[in-house]
This record gives sequence, C-alpha cells and structure tokens, in this order.
Amino acid sequence: MGSWGASNSTIVSVKEFIIFGFPSLQNFEVYLFWIFLTIYLFTIIGNGIMFLLTNLDQQLQTPMYFFIGHLSFLDLSYTTITIPKMLAKFLMNSSSISFHGCLLQMYLYISLTAAECFLLAAMSIDRYYAICQPLHYMTRMTKEFCICLSATAWIGGFLAPLITTALASRLPFCGPNVIHHYYCDHPPLLQLACADTSLNVAIGSSIGCFVIVSSFSMVLFSYSKIILSILKMDSPGGQRKAFSTCASHLVVVNMFFLPIIFMYVRPTASYSSDVDSLVPVLYSVLTPMLNPIIYTLRNKDIKEALRRKLQLFKISLL
Repeated sequence: MGSWGASNSTIVSVKEFIIFGFPSLQNFEVYLFWIFLTIYLFTIIGNGIMFLLTNLDQQLQTPMYFFIGHLSFLDLSYTTITIPKMLAKFLMNSSSISFHGCLLQMYLYISLTAAECFLLAAMSIDRYYAICQPLHYMTRMTKEFCICLSATAWIGGFLAPLITTALASRLPFCGPNVIHHYYCDHPPLLQLACADTSLNVAIGSSIGCFVIVSSFSMVLFSYSKIILSILKMDSPGGQRKAFSTCASHLVVVNMFFLPIIFMYVRPTASYSSDVDSLVPVLYSVLTPMLNPIIYTLRNKDIKEALRRKLQLFKISLL
C-alpha cells in the first residue's frame, strides 16, 4: 500500500510506467528473448491452426470443438497482449508503457483471463452432458445453448474487471513507477499508488474470487459427476473411452486454474516480485502454447481434420 511521501504541491503525476520484467533474471534477457519468441510462435501457429480447423472443417462442427475454437482464440488474444511487449523489452530495452496503455493492458488481460475461466466451466458442462447424459447430449447441447454459454463467458469476462480498472484509474501515482512484473497487472500496479488502496484490494480480490471460485466450482461439480458416472460403467473399455474424451480438458483445467488460484485468491495485496512474476508464466505463457498440443495428441478427429486440410492444400498446389 502506497503512502503520500510529499506535500500535494510537490507531487508529480506519473505519465508512464517501466515494465521491469523478471527481477531475478535480468542478466539473461537475450536468452529469455529467444525462449519467449519460440514459445510465442508455437502459440500463434498452434492456436491459429486449431481455430481455423474448428471453424472450417465440417467434421468438427460439434459443441466440443466449438468451445475449443473459442479457447484457441482466447489463448491467441491474451498472449498477444503481453508477450510482444515483453519481447521488445528483452531485445531493445523498450520497457516503458504509458499510464493509459498500462490500464488498457491490465483490463484486456484480466478480461480475457476471466473469460477463459468461464469458458473452461462451459466446456465442463459440455463434457458432463456427453458422459453422464449421452442420449440427451444433442438435445441439450444445441447450437443456441453453446452460443449462449460462450457469449456468457465473453461478456462476463469483459464485465468482471470494469470496476477494478475504473478504481485503479482514479488512484494517484507519484513515483516510483517501476512495475516488477512482465506486464501491467492489478496487484503490482497497486503497489505503486500514493494512496490507500485497501478498497481496491478488497473489490479486486472479491471479484477475482467470484470469477475463479464460481467457474472452478462448476468444473469440480461437473467432473465429480463425470467420475462417478464412469465408475458405474460395466465395461472397462467404455470407462477408458469415456475418460479419454475429457482427459485433455481436465489437464488444461489444472494447468490453468491451479497457478491462477495461487495468484488471485488471496486476502491481501501481498506481493513477492520474484515468485509472482514467474507464476503467471505457467497459465499465461506455457498453457496457451501447450493447449493445442494436448488437444491434438489425444484427439483423432483433429488429426484427421488437419490431414484433410493438408491434402487439399497439396492438391491446390499441383
């Protein structure tokens, strides 16, 4: 929590912030540039292919792939909000960001992260109906219902950080202006405010807890029902097939939610620059890169769709 360090007449309003990056890795920025550039390229290519396949291939026009397409677009979006600026800092030491640019980056990043929380919950509902009520799956998971679920995820995600961003924009920032993180996020930004931030912390934590706990609770509820339903199956082959249909989603859920719970479901604005700048890498950098790999390796439909598109591409070149 910041405090006034000078009289009001001598306070200078901060016009820009400095993105410090990873505090304990300042001597390895060249290596970090190539590592994160490689990760970013894999993320763009992998999720781009997934997004195109789920939208263009007729065999993938099902509820599960509809949500995977949205997940791929989300992963493309929020990595693009943070990683290019990080790469610019590593390569050219371009670490400054304007006050309004910082707020915009924070708002968009939190919005897309919240939207992914809600989308993963929606995907767990899809898996629940597929495993627990297979005979009613197509009548429950209609196109209209899927659109409603995805729209709720997107709208809910972009509404979630409105209050916290608006409150943060009204805080006075008089120095220092160095954000010990690799992008503008709510907790490190509050550390720089020259005023009492207890209201910001309380509202931000409450909204963050609601988004994360509500969506994760839906995932836990759905998968508890799914596991019970699988255990009741008589055929071991049926059990393996049923579990394989939701295993990829379960892996993605754990990779995303566990570090994000550590980051945001906390009662205070306690902030460790070393730990809390590295933990977000797990869900904001590595998970978006691994999602296409996870879904492709365990999914014959996507492999077949990719093979069909590659064959059509080869034929078009002849």
